[in-house]
Amino acid sequence: MAENSERNATHDVVLNLNNVSSRSTQNSTTFISLPFLQKLVAEAVGTYFLIFAGCCSVVVNKNNNNVVTLPGISIVWGVVVTVLAYSVGHISGAHFNPAVTIALATTKRFPWKQVPAYVVTQVLASTLASGTLRLMFSGKENQFPGTLPAGSNLQAFVMEFIITFHLMFVISGVVTDDRAIGALGGIAVGLTVLLNVMIAAPITGASLNPARSLGPAFVHNEYRGIWVYLVAPTLGAIAGAWVYNIMRYTDKSLSDITKSASFLKKERHEGD
Repeated sequence: MAENSERNATHDVVLNLNNVSSRSTQNSTTFISLPFLQKLVAEAVGTYFLIFAGCCSVVVNKNNNNVVTLPGISIVWGVVVTVLAYSVGHISGAHFNPAVTIALATTKRFPWKQVPAYVVTQVLASTLASGTLRLMFSGKENQFPGTLPAGSNLQAFVMEFIITFHLMFVISGVVTDDRAIGALGGIAVGLTVLLNVMIAAPITGASLNPARSLGPAFVHNEYRGIWVYLVAPTLGAIAGAWVYNIMRYTDKSLSDITKSASFLKKERHEGD
């Protein structure tokens, strides 16, 4: 009897220890899991190449008598967003932008617990890309590729709010709505960035993205008007997401929505 009770007690202790270890493992994987790390790597790589390509076009333009031109710079930003959206959008969502991440979280389309890691990753990648450009272009070729208000801070604030509202409104429409033509989402977002850079670059530098402004600011120690590029894009993105979210609601059933989600789906069924 005594031996049996001791064995049972030992068995219970082992079971309890196993339960504790399994719970601790589950808790650790809740916050840091392989899929989540893959998302962070995708965000880091995507943000790095976004900032590197876009800011490189700015530096090259300044160093070569405006050879790239404003339309050229706009095309670079638009094309790189499109390419990266199709490259890693299926892994991380292709945010590359703290304002987009926060806006999606406010509409419950992205988990709040993942927001800090996403934002830190995006800012670090932007800083690394800006540092790479600083190392590549030294001396007289060293140009500040960041964003500065050409006029007043109020003018820059309003412009950044409007263009980021526009960007997030389009993202909400083509990426988060099942009724949209999802296959063309990356092109729509890229064209939106191209358009906004074209009209806003002479006024604000067309940030649309707090990480895009923070990276060059850290590397070049240039913080004039930086609060504009942190607050305005974030508020604009949140407003754009919520305005579309209000429009999103419909009386249609899910089956009706998926049936009319995309003409591409219809063509695929007809082809089959």
